[in-house]
Order: sequence, then structure tokens, then C-alpha cells
Amino acid sequence: MAAPVWSVDPRTGKQREQVAVEATAQEVGTAVRAADEARGALADRTVRAAFLRTAADRLEAARDQLVEAADAETALGPVRLTGELARTCYQLRAFADIVDEGAFLDVIINHPDDTATPPIPDLRRHKVPLGVVAVYAASNFPFAFSVAGGDTASALGAGCPVVVKAHPDHPALSELVARVLRGAAAQHGVPEGVIGLVHGFEAGVELVRHPLVAAAGFTGSVRGGRALFDAAAARPVPIPFHGELGSLNPVLVTEAAAAERAEAIGAGLAGSMTMGVGQFCVKPGLVLVPSGASGDALVKSLTDAVNDTDPGVLLDRRMRDNFLAGIAERTGLPGVDSPVTPGAGGEHTVSAGFLTVPAGKLTGEGAYDVLLEECFGPVTVVARYEDEAEATAVLSRLPGNLTATVQLSTEEAAGEGRGAELLAELTPLAGRVLVNGWPTGVAVAPAQHHGGPYPATTSTSTSVGGTAIERWMRPVAYQNAPEALLPPELRDDNPLGLPRRFNGRLER
Repeated sequence: MAAPVWSVDPRTGKQREQVAVEATAQEVGTAVRAADEARGALADRTVRAAFLRTAADRLEAARDQLVEAADAETALGPVRLTGELARTCYQLRAFADIVDEGAFLDVIINHPDDTATPPIPDLRRHKVPLGVVAVYAASNFPFAFSVAGGDTASALGAGCPVVVKAHPDHPALSELVARVLRGAAAQHGVPEGVIGLVHGFEAGVELVRHPLVAAAGFTGSVRGGRALFDAAAARPVPIPFHGELGSLNPVLVTEAAAAERAEAIGAGLAGSMTMGVGQFCVKPGLVLVPSGASGDALVKSLTDAVNDTDPGVLLDRRMRDNFLAGIAERTGLPGVDSPVTPGAGGEHTVSAGFLTVPAGKLTGEGAYDVLLEECFGPVTVVARYEDEAEATAVLSRLPGNLTATVQLSTEEAAGEGRGAELLAELTPLAGRVLVNGWPTGVAVAPAQHHGGPYPATTSTSTSVGGTAIERWMRPVAYQNAPEALLPPELRDDNPLGLPRRFNGRLER
């Protein structure tokens, strides 16, 4: 008998209602086949752009109900959730605009050229959708990285139907959002199977193994993501697996920056590391701060600001237990201090805090390596470095990250000193490098990149921004095909008015 799926209130730990049952392998197969059968309905770009916009409209119309359901399952609060829903609707409309524009199809046409070496035949290239995409919803963004989130929006924009594996922390919300999206699909004659939804751990494994699934997008833990990544690679026909797994998001504060604005940096760090109860994938988890008076002033500012932070509720009991265990392991190391001790704030809450450690303890392998691993929740590690060489030695030991930040003085930011050198030093570590800012808050913009070297992500792509659509497409070139047989995107007269590169010239 299939296990029930319950909605749970993280503020009390009590079950609220049974939402669904965990999907069997047969039910996963049914959802995938229904999605695959909906592919043809997405072939018309006009239809799918309209579908995306209608989905945004319908989500907005259901805002009050959706925010209430999300808050009941996540305790993230109506203000945060209302903003996140607005972001989700913006993403849907942004991908609709991208679909309308058509540049993502990357149309390139070369007419024959017998004078080239070797001779060039008639070649016409564009990108086509991969097929059904499996989306694994995240716990910490129940709208923006879940059923209607960026993976779903970009996949639909590419022309790919989606089957979502719902996150167990917000199953009732997942059902509500899927219902809204299916209503939007039906309004435009798209089969409701274009949005599949399954629950359960085993269902998630079956999903990535299904032969009709052509690609997958995941946001979650290193352990869970790596298991699915390995399953995707072990298939008889391996598929792309775009996973966001974990990130420490290091911050380097220069001596000059600390001397110039220690109080502001300390306060800014406190706001960033405690935002959303420390449950952001881009939370700064390691901060390199100089030893000496300027660094002391920064730590004092951080102490004052974190002390003023109220306890908060994590997304579920498991995360709370892992947070408390992680804090105990870290504070048990010799030389690790906690000016503000993070830990249990009550039966269901946690208190924010931070740890300090001499940076020299992080320059070689050993027990202190745990301080270089992400700890999900409202905590960061402040490593006090003696000189530039010691800071560089710590950075050299870090794995890949979503972000890396440097806090510079006014003069360093203007090009004096080591500003450019430090920027180059951080670039190999992350997909987004920040100067004098904080990584929490990922703008949805065409130039955004939300990804990074492993284990931040398992591919070089982004899950935020317009280029996220590229994950779900592949290029195809036609050689010497009669124009009458070609898809309209590749015909000389350009009946769809697409941006393209025609015989070496960029046309818009």
C-alpha cells in the first residue's frame, strides 16, 4: 500500500492533512507518458508564450490562497512568500518574452560556398527541445524553485513538458500550484499532462530513470543530488542532469575595507547570513576577516547585529536536527569560539549565531575541514587571517561555489591595490563574483548566472536568468535540405521574423 503524504506545520511539528500518496513506479510512468504526449501542443511558440503568461496571471489571482498554504507548510511568512510568488510570476513572463523574441533558438544559416577550404555545403542550424524534463523541487523556495519555478518555466519555454517531483516540505502547496498551471494549459488547448506531479522518494528515483525523461533539474543537498546525478549517468541512455547541490559562498574582507567600514560590513553580513533563517543557497558561510583592531571592530558589529536577531523556524524537523548537530560538531573543535552561540531557540525554533577560528587551522586537511562545508541555517564561520598569504591558502582549499564575494575599500575598488588581483583569485571559485555586496538576493535578469563549479552545480549552466532555457535544448544542423522541407525557422525568407546569423551577418 502506498505511503500517505502529509502536510506538516513546521511551527509545531504536527501533521495538518493528508495531501496525496507516494507515487508507484507505474504512476510515475503514467505521468511521464502524459507529459510526452503533450509535446506537440507546445510546438507552437505563440501558444506556449501565451500559456506562460496565463500561468502567471492565474498564480497572481490565487495569491492569497497560495501564500496562506505556503506559510502553513514552510513558516517563511507572508511577506517573504508574497515577494517570492511575485518573482515566480515575473520569471514566467520573462520566459514568455524570450520565447516570443526567438533568439534562444540560435538560428544560423550558411549558404554553399565552393571557394572555402574545405567547401561549405548548405547548412542550417537551430535548437530543438529535448523532451520531457524532470524537475526536483527545492524546500527553501516553495514558489521560485518548485512546481512553477525557474526550472519549470524555462523548460516549458523551451517546449519541454515537465514532471515535478514535489518536495515533502510543501506537498499541499505543490498540488495547488500544479492545479493552477494545468488550468492555464487547458485555457490554451494544451493537455493538462504537460505538468505532471509525483510525490515520494522512490518516485523521484523512478522519474530520473524513466526512458522518456530527457533531462533533469534539481535543487537540494549534495547527497541527494549526487545520487540522482549518478542515476542519470548510469541509465542505458544517460541524460543531462542540472543539479544545484551545495555552496559555502566565501567572503573575503580586505584589511583596508575593514579599516574603512567595519561596522557596515558587520551589519551587512549579519543581515545576509540570517536572511530567511539562514536557509538561502547563497548564504555567506565562510568569511575571511583580518586579525587586528579593524577585524575586531567588524566582529563586534556582527555580534551586536546577530544578537538582535529573533529565533526562527527552519523548514522541517530534519533540518533543525541537522543544524544543531552541525553546530555541536563545529563548536567542539579546539580554537573555535562562538561570540554568539547558534543553537536551539525553543522547541521548534533555532537561534542565529556565528563561529570564529584562526584561519591557519583551515589551511591543511584535518578535522577543521568541516568548517569548509555548508551548514544549512543561520550560522557563518569567521576565519581571522594574519596576512594575505594565509587568506589565499584558505581560498585555495575551497570547492566550487555559487558565489564568492570580496569587500574592498574605496581605493581598492577604484583600481588601486590588489582589487583586480583578488577578483581574479575568486573567479575560479564561483559562478557569480560580487564586489562590496552580499550574495543573498539573486536577481532574475538576462545576465544572471546562478551556478558554479562542482559541487555548487553539476553543469556549467544557470538555473536563474534567460539563458537557463538553454539547458533543455539541443542543436540540430540540416545539410543540403530542400527549403520546402525545412522548418520555418530555417527558411531564407525568415517567415517568423527571428533573430539569426545569415551567411555570417547577424540579423535582427
